[in-house]
Amino acid sequence: MNKDFWKCLFCWLETASVDEIRDKQRVVRQMLGQTRDPDFKADIRRILRFMDEEILARAELANLMRMSVSMPR
Repeated sequence: MNKDFWKCLFCWLETASVDEIRDKQRVVRQMLGQTRDPDFKADIRRILRFMDEEILARAELANLMRMSVSMPR
């Protein structure tokens, strides 16, 4: 996959909702099971890893925001 694809993926990850990311993860996981090309499988795993990282980062940020709001001043 070329550099432009990765740029588009990162832009999409920044703007997509968590539900949209999870929906796309399902589609990408299906692709993983359907391909035999090792290089393509590696790219798909990388895409899934970036999606997981984005979801985790958002969850951690939401947790930090909740903690900062609940802390006494």
